[in-house]
Amino acid sequence: MKKTLLIAILLISALGAFAQKNTSVSYIDQFKDNAIAIMHETGIPASIILGIAMHESGNGNSTIAQNLNNQFGVKGGGGAVIYKHKRKTHSAYKKYDSILDSFEDFARIMTERKQFSHLAEELTQYDYEKWVKGIQHSGYASSRKWGVQVLAIIHKYHLNDLDNTPDEEQPKLAQNNQ
Repeated sequence: MKKTLLIAILLISALGAFAQKNTSVSYIDQFKDNAIAIMHETGIPASIILGIAMHESGNGNSTIAQNLNNQFGVKGGGGAVIYKHKRKTHSAYKKYDSILDSFEDFARIMTERKQFSHLAEELTQYDYEKWVKGIQHSGYASSRKWGVQVLAIIHKYHLNDLDNTPDEEQPKLAQNNQ
């Protein structure tokens, strides 16, 4: 009986981990083109945009992501109402009309707010590790583990590969063959 119970628990755990990975992969597939476009407009690495969104929203599954389209945990915006456990709750988080609006607002925050704007001036789209450290040190998140967690997501899903789009890789390959 104990062996059967142990096997059942292990199977359920394995299925849960598999489902989580699929959720992450589908989130990446759904939003990578938006992240790359924003990277080209702002210089913020696509890996940073996606990695932070995945971390903060639980791959789009958090309550604020589902109800407010808020993928980054951005606060403000006048007390949006969400329903949690069938109860009406006023939220301190900002509500967006679309997920893309949330992505664009995050980019605006990173490039226009004084506490973060120096990162866009000092770093390139290839410096994703320095971006994470800079964002954390500038006060984006209070957890000491936040930066390590975001980097783990970026590394696990090779999000930094998105920072080098195919158009940028082609000239490098041509130069190396000459």
